Amino acid sequence: MSDTLALLETLIRCESLTPRDAGCLDLIAARLTPLGFIDERLNFGDTENSWLRRGEAKPLFVFLGHTDVVPVGAMHLWDSPPFEPTIRDGRLYGRGAADMKGGIAAFVTAVERFIGRYPAHIGSIAIMLTSDEEGPATHGVVKVVEVLEARGDKIDWCLVGEPSSDQKIGDVIRVGRRGSLCANLTVHGIQGHVAYPELADNPIHRVAPALNALINEVWDEGNAFFPPTRLQISNFNSGAGAENVIPANANVQFNLRFSTELTDDVIKQRTQAILDQYGLDYDLVWRLSGNPFLTQNGELIQATHRAIQSVTGFETTDDTGGGTSDGRFIAPTGAQVIELGALNASIHKVNEHIGVADLGILSQIYEQILVNLLLTEK
Repeated sequence: MSDTLALLETLIRCESLTPRDAGCLDLIAARLTPLGFIDERLNFGDTENSWLRRGEAKPLFVFLGHTDVVPVGAMHLWDSPPFEPTIRDGRLYGRGAADMKGGIAAFVTAVERFIGRYPAHIGSIAIMLTSDEEGPATHGVVKVVEVLEARGDKIDWCLVGEPSSDQKIGDVIRVGRRGSLCANLTVHGIQGHVAYPELADNPIHRVAPALNALINEVWDEGNAFFPPTRLQISNFNSGAGAENVIPANANVQFNLRFSTELTDDVIKQRTQAILDQYGLDYDLVWRLSGNPFLTQNGELIQATHRAIQSVTGFETTDDTGGGTSDGRFIAPTGAQVIELGALNASIHKVNEHIGVADLGILSQIYEQILVNLLLTEK
C-alpha cells in the first residue's frame, strides 16, 4: 500500500462532518512537524484551522485544503460504510475520498518526498487546512487570511486541492471561479379568503411576473474565461396552510453565479430595479458568498502545465467552472491561485470514491509542481 493511500484511508476514518475536524489536523501535523513545519492552530468559533509552514524565505508556496466533509445522506444507499474506507475494482470508497481528503493525502506525501529529496529548496512551503469549507465558511480560510494579512505573511502561489479533474487526473485545472451572490426575497401581500380576492392581495400572483423577468434577464454575455451570468431560484415558500386562504407573504431564495463582467453591486441594483417595476412590497436581503477571481497566466499556471505534461503525457485545460472554493479568499491578497485535484464525478454523492492509481498520479503532479517552482536547478 502506498503512503498516499494509507494516509487517505486514515483520514476517511475520521468522521469529520462539517465543521468538525475529528482529528485530521493532528494526524497531518504529526507527519509534517518532524520535517521542520511549524504547526500554528488558528481556531475561530467551532472551526479548527491549521497553518503549517516550513521556512520564512520568499517565495511562499501554499497547499490549501479542507478536512470537513458533507453529510453522508441515506446510509442504506451506500454499498459500504461511508467512514470505513473500502477498495473495490481499483477505487477507494468513502466520504471525503475525492472532496477533498484525497487531495490532502496527495499533497502531504508530495511534500514529504520533495523535502526528502531537496531539503535546501528555495522559498517556503505551507499547508493551510480548515474544517469550515463545506459549511458557511465564516470561520475558516477567510479568518486565517485576515491573520496572515495583518502580520504581512504574503502568499505567492496557492494550489487548492479541490476535485477539478473531469475524465482523468489533471485534464482540467481551475484558474478562476465565478462569483456567488445569494438573495432572500420576501414579498408582502394581504391575507384573505380565496372567494374574495378583491379584499386580499396575493403575493404569489404579485411576484410571479417579476420572477419571470429575473429568470429571463440577460445579465451579461460572459467572456473568454467565464460563461454568462445565471440566476437560479432555489426555494419558494408561501401559503397559510389551507387551500382556501390567500397567503400574506411569499418567500423566494435565489442565487446568481456571476462572471467578471459584473460586480455584486451592479447585480443588486439591476435586481431591485426589476422588482420595483412590478410595484412589489418587499424585503430583500443579500449575502455575497464570494467574488469571481481569475489567475492570469504566470509562474504557477505554467509550472502546473509542465508538471501535468511531465507526469501524464497530455496537456491540461484551463477552466473556471464549478462552484465556489476557498480560493476566493486567497485571490484578493494578490496570490496566484489554481485548483487541481481528483475527479469530481462522485463528490457529495453516495458511494463517493477516488481511483487508487489516481492518488499516485496526483501526488506525483503535486511534487513536480514543487520541483518546477522551488528549485533553481531542475
